[in-house]
Amino acid sequence: MWVVNGELLVTKLMELTVVVLVVNPFLDGTDLSTMVGSDRASGSGLDLQGYARYQNRSGISGSDRSLLNAFREIQTMASRINLPKTITDRSNQLFKQVHDQKSLKGRSNDAIASACLYIACRQEGVPRTFKEICAISKIPKKEIGRCFKLILKALEASVDIITSEDFMSRFCSNLSLPASVQRAATYIARRAMELDLVPGRSPVSVAAAAIYLASQASLDKKSQKDIGDIAGVADVTIRQSYRSLVVRAADLFPPDFVFHTPIDRLPTS
Repeated sequence: MWVVNGELLVTKLMELTVVVLVVNPFLDGTDLSTMVGSDRASGSGLDLQGYARYQNRSGISGSDRSLLNAFREIQTMASRINLPKTITDRSNQLFKQVHDQKSLKGRSNDAIASACLYIACRQEGVPRTFKEICAISKIPKKEIGRCFKLILKALEASVDIITSEDFMSRFCSNLSLPASVQRAATYIARRAMELDLVPGRSPVSVAAAAIYLASQASLDKKSQKDIGDIAGVADVTIRQSYRSLVVRAADLFPPDFVFHTPIDRLPTS
């Protein structure tokens, strides 16, 4: 108690209990509670310095703790590349389904979480490359790929086939390329697939090569290294796909494209 000028300011602090319930819909009904408890010695909810003392009364099960750690990792990865909440929610749901089925025993939770995030991105129509997920998770590409296939099989799930067009807007935006170059690159990639010029090439490498071709014909030229750094594709991979495109460049550009570098002066490799 404190007394000032004979007046009783505080006679007694009633026991204060604040319960903050954080309920995660993906957990098995467990409430994670943080409580401000009372001081048994002083009869107050404050310690001698006047600070509330928090007690963890959660009683989280080992299973829920594992889920929470995975959800935290998914949120951390998603925040690194500014993915929306819809992606994290879907990732969490996928992880919990796998966790409940116990279908990926022996695989690390971080690898499973990374694969769930990759799948969620594709299912939500904003695909990311394996290399992009690797960069934010530090899990090897091969391990994410294995988990990806196992999860789809275990959950009997599917993902839409990704195309070069799925990456064009993001790659061109990150390269600060104008809309005219993006439209040309999208057209080039589509035509290249129709003409079967890049058999066996990944959509990402085709997108990168199409962007390189379109940019070289425009005022806004970008190097293979610039594009590779954004797309997560090696220079040599872009070069190999580009060689297949440039020999048919006359058949690939949209009719209304304004050339600043004529086709016969484009780099040959």
